[in-house]
Amino acid sequence: MSQPMDPFAQLPLRDNLRGLKPYGAPQLDVVNMLNVNENTHPLPDVVRDTIAADVREAAAGLNRYPDREFTELRERLAQYLGHNLTAADIWAGNGSNEVLQHILQAFGGPGRSAMGFPPTYSMYPLLAAGTDTEYIKGFRADDFELTAESAAAQVTEAQPNVVFLCSPNNPTGTALGLDVIEAVYEAGAASNAMVIVDEAYAEFSQVGTQSALTLLEGRERLIVSRTMSKAFALAGARLGYMAAAPAVADAMRLVRLPYHLSAVTQATANAALKHVDALLANVEDIKMQRDRIVDELKRMGLHPASSDSNFVFFGGLEDPAHVWQELLNRGVLIRDVGIPGHLRVTAGTEAETTAFLTSLEEILNESAKS
Repeated sequence: MSQPMDPFAQLPLRDNLRGLKPYGAPQLDVVNMLNVNENTHPLPDVVRDTIAADVREAAAGLNRYPDREFTELRERLAQYLGHNLTAADIWAGNGSNEVLQHILQAFGGPGRSAMGFPPTYSMYPLLAAGTDTEYIKGFRADDFELTAESAAAQVTEAQPNVVFLCSPNNPTGTALGLDVIEAVYEAGAASNAMVIVDEAYAEFSQVGTQSALTLLEGRERLIVSRTMSKAFALAGARLGYMAAAPAVADAMRLVRLPYHLSAVTQATANAALKHVDALLANVEDIKMQRDRIVDELKRMGLHPASSDSNFVFFGGLEDPAHVWQELLNRGVLIRDVGIPGHLRVTAGTEAETTAFLTSLEEILNESAKS
């Protein structure tokens, strides 16, 4: 029996979900996977050993529900973040996407709106749709930058209930100045807007780039979202978290599912946080490869954006789809984010970075001769 063009045609799907496509990048079996901003470095042996031991210990109690308040984890995350934060200021979920979903469940919903500034993280509108929250698309300058004046004016006009600020921004890799965050927060006062600063890539920031964590004190509508998927190389463990005023964390408790963080997830994250220095050592290597990519792309005549993340967004391509396919043919998978003339590549290990740069230069040279 043939499938209808609309697989949901016979189902009572909500109208605002019709026509949407699920989030996801191509999952292909290639040697150099540099398309989803993972930390491609394996976990250090000491971290793996600690995780294995702690998960084994947690397994003895899997017949019981886990700590609903994940107290030890919140304490460790507060200690890691610093800035005088305590466990009361921390919330966590199965990846930062679940944390963002909790925020929209609590502060968005029918009759409310969330605002983002494309090009930015493509999950924001999907999370909004899933919670029946209207998504308002702001805009950036032609160079993809967002100024304090522009952002504040847009928030003042739209009066959203939630504002997403991605810093460093995905897919461009650029960080926002604290003046932008402060301006948006002030502009959001009229609509009592919750302002989320998504800092998934904060650990990869350039020297001197300040975190929005420095702005939390005295701002009860400000939330800073983080993840252990990137710098901590725990993408497979699914642990995201946020810092905000204790009342915000209490609001999350109203919408979370019971016992939403498993004992295994908690044990894994706690084990990793015992070895912060070992994990962040890889971050420095990734930053070196990122800067190498930027320098080499410039040498090739392309236009990479300044990056505070573990990836590089670059333009100057006449046919990015062709370049993407040719890279794939050579065993290198990067991301076509759908922006004309641009592609995005994750900074991997030295060997992965070399494979990308060598392949790209070959493709560009072949195109120049044709």
